[in-house]
Amino acid sequence: MRIPAAPPRPAHGVGLGAAGVAVITLVLVPFHSTVPRAVPALLFVMPVLVAAFFGGRVAYVVTTGFAVLAFASGFIPPVGTLRIHLSEDIAALVVFAAVALVLGELVVSAATTELGRREAEAARIDALEDVDKQRAMLLRSVSHDLRTPLSTIRAVASDLRGTTVYTPATSDELLGLVIDESDRLDRIVGNLLSYSRIEAGALHPALEPVDLNELVETTTDRLEHLTRGVKVELDLDPSDPIVPADFSQLDQVLTNLVENAVRHSPEHGCITVRTSEADGRVQLDVIDDGEGVAGVDASRIFDPFVGTGSTTGIGLAICKAIVEAHGGAIAASNVAGRGACFSVTLAASEHDTTEQRDG
Repeated sequence: MRIPAAPPRPAHGVGLGAAGVAVITLVLVPFHSTVPRAVPALLFVMPVLVAAFFGGRVAYVVTTGFAVLAFASGFIPPVGTLRIHLSEDIAALVVFAAVALVLGELVVSAATTELGRREAEAARIDALEDVDKQRAMLLRSVSHDLRTPLSTIRAVASDLRGTTVYTPATSDELLGLVIDESDRLDRIVGNLLSYSRIEAGALHPALEPVDLNELVETTTDRLEHLTRGVKVELDLDPSDPIVPADFSQLDQVLTNLVENAVRHSPEHGCITVRTSEADGRVQLDVIDDGEGVAGVDASRIFDPFVGTGSTTGIGLAICKAIVEAHGGAIAASNVAGRGACFSVTLAASEHDTTEQRDG
């Protein structure tokens, strides 16, 4: 018997079981005097199994009741009544009911196990399809993001190698472009490596006390070439908040957030990087003058390939994974009169909090 793909329907099972009991009764009752009791007993088990198969536990229990009544009234003397005189007849009914219930439970258990296996297999197939889709999107995104800086580097290198003589200022500008695009390639590769570690469950921060203000200053100085088309303002908490963190991983978070802000800020726009501390929590905000996040599903903005167009479509997803690995949280919101604000919240260092309290 083939296991149904859908969950059991009790009403459907009871209907089938009751119909089966009725048919067997109508067919065999005229021959009750010549038919051995074992025959209807065996046949009445079949509707119970059908009810269990299609309707589950409730259906086979109800059908067993119908079968017991039919067996007692139609095949145990005096036929046509529910009066039972002999102890062996009572025992026969009890045994029949017990066998029917046990067999019904076995069918239900088998059907439930098979249904669970099919659901698990369907979930596994769906997960594999999602992985394949993500891999395909990653390959398309990576090929596009890598091709752009490589094309720029190749074009500049060809120009510098050619016969045209450039002024020192123009040569410096072209070499600066090569450096910028090389840095961009480095960030893309870094994100890809981090993404692979996240997928493998191998992202483990090496925690140490990190001065968040120092990290912001170091990272924004390093990204000076990236941000030269916009204005970068630092609004740093004067208390110099300290967080237990992996410096390089937090640097990657801030780099991705700043790059994302640059992508979505208008020319000569402003990006604000702000740190603050309150109630044992430290917050890092990156605010831009872009279009905000109103048109993006906020619940999925940190999913790979769904965010706001960050590098290779995984930049914001990497930020979320790193921040959560630090026990923190990251969120996106809109700022009135400006654009988007990405906020990272981390626990302040206990040592730092104690020092401030003692001070």
